[in-house]
Amino acid sequence: MTNQANHQDTSAHLTDKSHLQPAIQAWKYYLKDQARSPHTVKAFIADLNLLDTYLVPEITIGEITLKDLEKFTDWLENERGVPCSPKSLSRRITSVKSFFRWAHNYGVIQTDPADKLVQHPVTSPLPTVLTYQEVRAALDTANAFRNDDTPDARPYTLLKLLLETGIKKGECQSIGLNHLSLEDPQNAHVFIRYANQRYRNKERKLPVSEAWCKAFDEYAEQYQPEERLFPWTARRLEYILEDITEEAGFEKRISFDMCRWTSVLTDLIEGVPPDEIRQKLGVSKVQFREVRAKLRKLAVQQGFTINNPSEE
Repeated sequence: MTNQANHQDTSAHLTDKSHLQPAIQAWKYYLKDQARSPHTVKAFIADLNLLDTYLVPEITIGEITLKDLEKFTDWLENERGVPCSPKSLSRRITSVKSFFRWAHNYGVIQTDPADKLVQHPVTSPLPTVLTYQEVRAALDTANAFRNDDTPDARPYTLLKLLLETGIKKGECQSIGLNHLSLEDPQNAHVFIRYANQRYRNKERKLPVSEAWCKAFDEYAEQYQPEERLFPWTARRLEYILEDITEEAGFEKRISFDMCRWTSVLTDLIEGVPPDEIRQKLGVSKVQFREVRAKLRKLAVQQGFTINNPSEE
């Protein structure tokens, strides 16, 4: 049975006279069928359950109006008595709009009451990054572990990779040894792969330096990884970054996200074309608009002037 048929079967028993809860459960099956992450499904369903508790009992899907949804968002923001950050409010509005768009697209309701529900844009605060001096200090500290009485190349191999490639925590964990192309250290690469077809557009080929290749050789000899590059939990890798943080005496805590933003900020400052930075991050052109604006602000914070402010 095709996905389209599955979607139709999921919503076939629903009408505009159906109550909200059965529709929420049908939408839950639809989201899972679309291979949405468990975290996303859980958040979306919780948001719709919250709407269900707010609305009058026994209301049908077809009876819900734009005014009802506007009152719901106002209640979330001002009357519920539980803090609702701008980011949480924005996500809940997204959940509501997605649900009613699905119900409308599959003929459950004739009109979409959430179509004109205002989605307030949310700009998250600027990320924390390492300065040039802090990058040098962190790498020197990580390198010192390689020259210790008990040499350990793992901290440097991890940190150097993050700062060169800007990859995410999950991407780092998923790197297999067969994703490395290191035969020619002057033209070495790591391939970022995704098992889920949904994320194939994020796959990319990222260069790594000769210095990283040399550190990897030491690391591989010491730890003998067999399949994955870093065969440890995400938390264990975070502890390694914390070890570097403490040894370097930093007040700010080195994290995967900090390394990711530091990596592409360095690229921007050094004049790497914006679209190359976007492809390095594996994000869409729409997503990159906010990313690029933040990078420019971060560059100004660090005393750099970017000569070409125009969008691509």
